[in-house]
Amino acid sequence: MKRITSMSVALFLSFGSALAQTTVVLPGEVRTYVMEQNVPSVTYEGEIVVGQPVPEVVEVTPIPDQPDFAFAVVNNKRVIVNPKTHVVVEVLE
Repeated sequence: MKRITSMSVALFLSFGSALAQTTVVLPGEVRTYVMEQNVPSVTYEGEIVVGQPVPEVVEVTPIPDQPDFAFAVVNNKRVIVNPKTHVVVEVLE
């Protein structure tokens, strides 16, 4: 029978809390606002990935009354980002 040590439990808990810190819950009005905006799309050769920043050339637009979120349209996809870090929070289809 395998024994679970306190070290194993500590590692598991710290890994779980690290994952929880990367999850962002978007208010529904953020998605709605972003989907309703008519802004031009920026063409970018690379891939836009959740958890990675958008390139410097991509201009992000603040979302009114939502200081934790901004957005851009890249390759015809709406991208929600953290306005301070420009890290992608979600890509809307």
